[in-house]
Amino acid sequence: MPDDSKPTPRDFLAVERTFLAWIRTGLALMGLGFVLARFGIFLREFSLNQPSLSPPSSGLSLWFGTALILLGVLVCLLSLVRYRKLLQQLQQSEALLSRPSMMAMMAALLLAILGVAMAIYLISVKPIAGNNSSEAQEISMALSPEPGILRIPSKLSVDATVARLQAILQTKGVKLFTIVDHSGEAASAGLKMPNTKLLIFGNPKAGTPLMLASPSLALDLPLKILVAEDATGKVWITYNAPAYLQARHNLPAELLPNIAVIESLAAKAAE
Repeated sequence: MPDDSKPTPRDFLAVERTFLAWIRTGLALMGLGFVLARFGIFLREFSLNQPSLSPPSSGLSLWFGTALILLGVLVCLLSLVRYRKLLQQLQQSEALLSRPSMMAMMAALLLAILGVAMAIYLISVKPIAGNNSSEAQEISMALSPEPGILRIPSKLSVDATVARLQAILQTKGVKLFTIVDHSGEAASAGLKMPNTKLLIFGNPKAGTPLMLASPSLALDLPLKILVAEDATGKVWITYNAPAYLQARHNLPAELLPNIAVIESLAAKAAE
């Protein structure tokens, strides 16, 4: 009679199938984690291609994705350890099913914890999407229909905003070439126009390297900021997006900070 205590090829194949199943589980976890982490990064990259949109935070998707990837790596490593241990038990003819698999229990527990955490996160951020209808309307109004143009609301009047910009430029040592009073010129011609002023400013030390690298940039230099009042009396600060100017004139990336300063100027003036 055959000795039932000796392992058969079927036993070794069963252990190998179990090992490969755990490897597939680990790969699936790593793949899911990569997609989840990449999704948050994708949202940020997408916003960079929309100059009128501020880059959103990747939130907790990056952390959840990284946790799943690490869990997948841990499952693969533990499955290797368990596979070697089962082979040793087969060779020693020990009982293989004397207790439940601790690795399976730990993997299930960690996945359950991650699932609950992700569910709580999704529920907590859901109300943010529909925060305030008036705020959402204001944001939509700030989005310019023209690509490459940024527009932000100002808390001050047109004249006060212009005065604030003048003070900021003077503090930073930036030369203000002129202020074009479009509404004033319209009034002198007998026409009505909401208060609209255009500030033209620049710094030769910053602008000259830009035009040397891309001579066509002289069409958009010196930099300009438009401060205007709309039909409802709200004041807006409008300017060309630095990324738009870079793409339009094929400007080297290392020179982008020379024109990106306009964003901080507009933001300070809008406060």
